[in-house]
Amino acid sequence: MLLMGKKSRLLLSLALATVMATGCSSTKPKVPDEPPEVLYQKARLKLDAGNYANAVELLEALDSRYPFGAYSTQVQLDLIYAYYKQDDNAQAIANIDRFIRLNPAHKNIDYVYYMRGLTNMAADYNFFQDLVGIDRDDKDPAYARQAFRDFKLLIQSHPNSQYAADARARMIGLKNRLAKYDLSVAEYYVRRGALVAAANRAKQLVEDFPDTPQAEQALEIMVKSYDDLKLPDMARHAREVLAKNYPDNRLGRG
Repeated sequence: MLLMGKKSRLLLSLALATVMATGCSSTKPKVPDEPPEVLYQKARLKLDAGNYANAVELLEALDSRYPFGAYSTQVQLDLIYAYYKQDDNAQAIANIDRFIRLNPAHKNIDYVYYMRGLTNMAADYNFFQDLVGIDRDDKDPAYARQAFRDFKLLIQSHPNSQYAADARARMIGLKNRLAKYDLSVAEYYVRRGALVAAANRAKQLVEDFPDTPQAEQALEIMVKSYDDLKLPDMARHAREVLAKNYPDNRLGRG
């Protein structure tokens, strides 16, 4: 009984200590209880200094404490940028989607679409590199495809946006990335002897990304696959397209 009493007293002491520690921590939040204009000024200073972790901490506090305050919209925009700079792509996208949903006609909505494209590009870049330090053309391009759509939407809906020119330039790189992936898939099908699938994937590449360096190789795959499949009309058409666009290509001439 005495032993049990000691155990009970020990457990009670630990419980009280935990409650007291929790109470103390709850009464001293990381972000002080200050007016929103003071907190926002501090957040901007951190953001401008590149201290994104502390900026996020302050901005999140502002966002939760004053969701309808005078700074609420700008806080959300700053959070998007801060998350992006921290490589917290999931949080950046979540905040971007929330902003678009709540403020579809905002004057800075073009910036938000632009940031969505940048964030998805960053997510695509980090998908394997940060994990195992490799750069492969055959990795899943889901983020790259979404980034391409984001930039395309920006250009279509806001052609005169200050971000449109950069979005167009980034779309060129994204097209090459997506074309490389489609080519790697088509080549995989060739190695497996799945010639119909190889020709179809190569054809899709040519249709979607005709102005990429990979289009020539895709046409070659189409010609060879159709030849092997005994489809002379389709092979002849693919060879004609290849010859017209790449007159120096031997396969197009033959």
